[in-house]
Amino acid sequence: MTYDRLVCANCAAPVNEGRCPVCRANRERLQQGNPFAGLNPMTLIALLAVLIAAVALLAHQTA
Repeated sequence: MTYDRLVCANCAAPVNEGRCPVCRANRERLQQGNPFAGLNPMTLIALLAVLIAAVALLAHQTA
């Protein structure tokens, strides 16, 4: 889950902006739980596409 759309119940601001101590604490907690949490979904899709292309290239060379 990405935290870019979560809204803080304490200050009613987006959690990713980190306006209050509760936002900052939750943002840090979410980032520690997953090393890919700091990446946006488009970056993850691009990385996945590169990985698939690399595997396809290796499979084509060995066949």
